[in-house]
Amino acid sequence: MTTQPAPPIPAGGAFWAGRWRSPVAVLEVHDPEDGRLVGVAGDCTAGDVDAAVSAVAQAVLHGPAWPVWQRREALHRAAVLLAEREADLARLISREGCKTVRGAAAEVRRAVETVRLSAEQADRLEGRTLPFGDTPRGEDRLGWYTREPVGVVAAITPFNDPLNLVAHKVAPALIGGNGVVLKPAEQTPLVALAFIELLLEAGVPADRVAVLPGRGATVGAALVGHPRVDLVSFTGGFATGNAIAATAGAKKTMMELGGNGTVVVLPDADVRRAARAVVDGAFGNAGQNCLSVQRVFVARELLDDLVERVVHLTSELVVGSKADERTDVGPLIDVASATRVESWVDEAVEGGAAVLIGAKRDGTYYWPTVLTSVPVGARVLTEEVFGPVVSIEAFDSVDDVVADVNGLEYGLQAGVFTRDIDSALDVAQRLRVGAVMINDTGDFRIDAMPFGGGKRSGVGREGVPFAVDAMTEPKIIAIHRTPRSA
Repeated sequence: MTTQPAPPIPAGGAFWAGRWRSPVAVLEVHDPEDGRLVGVAGDCTAGDVDAAVSAVAQAVLHGPAWPVWQRREALHRAAVLLAEREADLARLISREGCKTVRGAAAEVRRAVETVRLSAEQADRLEGRTLPFGDTPRGEDRLGWYTREPVGVVAAITPFNDPLNLVAHKVAPALIGGNGVVLKPAEQTPLVALAFIELLLEAGVPADRVAVLPGRGATVGAALVGHPRVDLVSFTGGFATGNAIAATAGAKKTMMELGGNGTVVVLPDADVRRAARAVVDGAFGNAGQNCLSVQRVFVARELLDDLVERVVHLTSELVVGSKADERTDVGPLIDVASATRVESWVDEAVEGGAAVLIGAKRDGTYYWPTVLTSVPVGARVLTEEVFGPVVSIEAFDSVDDVVADVNGLEYGLQAGVFTRDIDSALDVAQRLRVGAVMINDTGDFRIDAMPFGGGKRSGVGREGVPFAVDAMTEPKIIAIHRTPRSA
């Protein structure tokens, strides 16, 4: 095991109204690998939420103007600072969460891109002119619209991408001119605190941002229901998303609520390529990824070949310490999560599923697992596993596969492997999901694309340009000129 130096600890346990705070109660942050204490964050209260939201709303509505060019420059500086501090931030992400050091470094690089892309949306806010000349009623009129901030954005983020998913909510909100109150996952608050500290250093006005670590039932509920919050952006599970919708009432929401990613391998597919992609997509970050590959449907004549390759590649994965550069699969976020995954697999096996490799737990670790002959209705097929488990089944009819995918309650992303572009487009157009990746798994996104899905997978779309649109509103200015004949 490689020994890591202690990562930098942020300046305080919470931040609002322009200064760092030390709430009376604290959240201890423990490394899920070995239980060691990594640091502490504030365990904020509903009263803290009210103070923070009120302060941010005051700044947005009545504070000094924050011109678009200053927003752009601050975010560009923030992207530079993120890149310069990649090593320290990656250590912190890995220590408090579930990512290997390699995965954590990749996340920092993604966050750099997310913040840079957000800065580059500045010209998007200028809007466009209005087509008054297209109607006789528009005679002697001209006008335009700009995009104005919605106001206060509540950002609630998960543990599995504790930096980049924070950046995906905070940076678009800021370039849009909003204020942001961030509630990070209680398992991984330290990197969120470090990110806010970095934004302040980059020149983001201190009264425009707040970060309040704490419990979902306390901080999250108070934040979502606060009357001065104008938009809620949430990434997490469907049950929590439902509760947020009920509490938020008639305010804008953006919610990414997960999936159970399907891959379809058609008869003419490159099996070697598909197998490699399935293993990468199923077991990256120990499967703790909303885009994780969970279900693979393969043409019957390719089943044995694909299964053999997937099992072989899975056997070569290194399960071990997050700190070791050789490690491919680290721990789950906590024992409860690993135990839940274990119970779902055991349930499938009791129903007749066959374990081809894996199905072993040790504390927070669950070994990469490949199943087949999984019974219809098993939770590893119908729910989001959020762990390193993939099921492979043969199919005879593409129509049956499409019906199966469309009959699920999730619809985030999917993948199709084939050499025939017509077959690829036919399947892609019929699947009710937010994105279809051809000759790739659904475990792919770039930070500029519209990201999200239908059904239980969420409401609206993230992706920097689309988040900026959602976090701003058009404001029209129209001029009625004096007619020439007057």
